[in-house]
Amino acid sequence: MSESVDRPALGRTLLRYAAFQVPGWLLVGAAAWAAVHWFGVATWMALAGVGLFVLKDALLFPLLRRSYERDGRTHGPVGEHGVVEDAIDGEGWVRVGAERWRARVAGGSAPIERGARVRIVAVHGLTLHVEAAPDSE
Repeated sequence: MSESVDRPALGRTLLRYAAFQVPGWLLVGAAAWAAVHWFGVATWMALAGVGLFVLKDALLFPLLRRSYERDGRTHGPVGEHGVVEDAIDGEGWVRVGAERWRARVAGGSAPIERGARVRIVAVHGLTLHVEAAPDSE
């Protein structure tokens, strides 16, 4: 991808990550304020504690970034294979790795029998759209 495409995606991901962290930062800031005013903790110590808490989140962002992205790579296992747990006649269940997903047959294809291998072609919400996987895959 080009940098112009990558940077806005990174900015949105960082903003989403920060939005989830802000409540924790506010809670720790309130606890630090209370520690200074009610328990006599030195101001520099309280600020250092808040700073370390925020630094922890900054250091964890590279490890957690993918969890906060909203592209096709992180929204379900498109392109992966699974095994049908219950026959899919309209809707059923498939296992993809260690996860169990609700699934629908893509494009109104014929029902898929239990134990058959399927390929995930799309994800809509928490439902996978699957098709029977050819034996060669």
